[in-house]
Amino acid sequence: MINITIDGKKLTVEENTTILEAASENGIKIPNLCYDGRVETYGACGLCVVEAEGSAKLLRACSTKCSESMVINTKSDRVIRARKTALELLISDHDGDCKAPCSLECPANTDCQGYVGLIANGEYKQAVRLIKERIAFPSSIGRICPHPCEKKCRRKYVDEPVSIAALKGFVGDMDLASDDRYIPPVEPDTGKRVAVIGGGPGGLTAAFFLRRMGHGVTVFDMMEKMGGMLRYGIPEYRLPKSILDREIKQIEDLGVNFKNNVKIGRDISLDELKKDYDAVVVALGAWNSSKMRIAGEDCEGVIGGIDFLREVALGNRPEIGGRVAICGGGNTAMDACRTAVRLGAKEVRVLYRRTRDEMPAEDIEIKEAMEEGVDFCFLSSPCEIISENGKLKSVKIQKYELGEPDESGRRRPKAVDGSVEEVEFDTVIMAIGQYPELEGFEGLEISAKNTILADSGSFRTSADGVFAVGDVSNRGASIAIEAIGEAQKASVVIDRYLNGEDVKYKKPFYVERTLPDGYFDKFEKAVRAEMPVLPADERKNSFKEVALGISEETAVNEAMRCLECGCHDYYECKLIEYANEYDVKPQKFSGEKHFRNNEDKSSLIIRNADKCILCGLCVRVCEEREGVTALGLIGRGFDTIVNPELSLPLDLSSCTFCGACVDVCPTGALKEKQPIKKQLAVEEESRKSVCELCDKLCPIDIRYIGDTVTRIKPGDKNTLLCKKGKFDLTDKLNGAQK
Repeated sequence: MINITIDGKKLTVEENTTILEAASENGIKIPNLCYDGRVETYGACGLCVVEAEGSAKLLRACSTKCSESMVINTKSDRVIRARKTALELLISDHDGDCKAPCSLECPANTDCQGYVGLIANGEYKQAVRLIKERIAFPSSIGRICPHPCEKKCRRKYVDEPVSIAALKGFVGDMDLASDDRYIPPVEPDTGKRVAVIGGGPGGLTAAFFLRRMGHGVTVFDMMEKMGGMLRYGIPEYRLPKSILDREIKQIEDLGVNFKNNVKIGRDISLDELKKDYDAVVVALGAWNSSKMRIAGEDCEGVIGGIDFLREVALGNRPEIGGRVAICGGGNTAMDACRTAVRLGAKEVRVLYRRTRDEMPAEDIEIKEAMEEGVDFCFLSSPCEIISENGKLKSVKIQKYELGEPDESGRRRPKAVDGSVEEVEFDTVIMAIGQYPELEGFEGLEISAKNTILADSGSFRTSADGVFAVGDVSNRGASIAIEAIGEAQKASVVIDRYLNGEDVKYKKPFYVERTLPDGYFDKFEKAVRAEMPVLPADERKNSFKEVALGISEETAVNEAMRCLECGCHDYYECKLIEYANEYDVKPQKFSGEKHFRNNEDKSSLIIRNADKCILCGLCVRVCEEREGVTALGLIGRGFDTIVNPELSLPLDLSSCTFCGACVDVCPTGALKEKQPIKKQLAVEEESRKSVCELCDKLCPIDIRYIGDTVTRIKPGDKNTLLCKKGKFDLTDKLNGAQK
């Protein structure tokens, strides 16, 4: 036994123990990518370097043996710099998608690819569980989210994006209908108390996650029921409130306290909450409709879009008459015009100063509004409201043409001189934007946009212990999933704050893949599943839900359209874990990079050379543990690559498909092909020769038998190789075929 010191900790270890082994056995973490106890030490990655007193150079902990009285520092500035440089060099030539583009585009960072894949395999409960790691109400959000994820879905380069939002709603509804609903775990009580102001998507999300972290949470809301804009800003035909109620009840059942009809500044002050609670989250939402600032808009008969929708949701259906104009081109404008139709208006006209191509509203909302009889007047906008005895009489409408693009990239509308018409209306609904009501929050610093200023990383306001998220903060009103994403991130920061840490939310580092021209040509086209809806003539006369939902068969088939862009190994990948831990900036080593894009999916083990970091583990475990040389390092220097022997396909090498190389790979460059749930209709006679791995007709050389992936040895169709050994199938070949 010898005595050493690591990071000030005195240890006694066996002679011939490496520094890495000594540290690991005593709970001291030293990062490494190329070390595995099943093979001889190689020291390829250079990540496990440490500093030792008396040594001028850094030592590789995986291969350096401990010596008597050695004093080792694993966290010196020099060590950290060396590790960071090593990581940046590795990542500079590492190409792949850590996470799929759909997940990266989701403001809540949901694992879209993950739950879509689980749905494809019929694992619905696991899909709900994965969604609820980020979103508290999948059924509601699946119905109303404008799904920015789908806009980034790479399936669109083949045919159309995957219906990600519909799939979220599908499993959310299955969970609500189940007798065995998924209930997220709650940590033991911490004794800390948090007040959340606002019971909308942002406030409820903050409450959901903070309660799961073990904190006592009380939500204060000025309305009679929780839900915020999900309840009072989204019409019943898009989001039935019975669905919303059940999902909110699940949040309450976690132990969150709800206090309704409580308005800050009227019933209780912000200072009182700061005194009574350890932290306060302000998530008010934006309840005031923006004005157009044109003459006459304050007269009777002109109403804000949010005000209009709220009154309808409360059951106070306003008298709007037969002729209604809606000003605006967003989803609120679509909700307003379609609601006006359902209230009996005979003529509903949308005035929008750009063309349909520039409208921010979802295409499906515009399409369904048109089907319901709404008239769209593009390149038109009110310039004056004419009243008579204080009541709306008519609207002067200015015609526009498109000019140069503005800062948003959309072409700027220009008024056409002398092109104004006057049209009579009974009601004008202004749906051009909204802003928060900040009475009672005068003690916080307010922006020029009339929003609460909050640090973008910590969500902290100018008052200690007070945080702000969603529409009430910084840039103002946005979509619900944005508020949900902010609240989820803020809950992590607030939890750390309650534990005495002063931290900010930090956006994770991800590697994103570069795809070559023609990459999508290899995929077969498959029709996107469309949400079935009520016929226009039926739906426009009631507030019944428009969307009818998708069937289980449709959901599974739609989920199988996913191209699985993100890395299968993301949550176990040591490279990305260390990249975030050491805050890498690989762009400093930008230059020549391999884009081999030669992912080999032909065998039972899928290889992706662009993800390989040349750690050598797969090569060594193959030779040292299995006694074969199916894989080897080919070439020298920068162009070195891991390939099967003689550059043959893996199926034609000596590989036994034991899976050891997959087990040791630290980056996801290797994975075993898994059978997928078959959905394609195949004639029963042909089914015998359809490979369950790829659904294609093929020779009898790959089969899935029971729980064991197998193949016939090349050149000897009577010998079957599998994870459990070799089998002589001379008399059983027909059985294997089946």
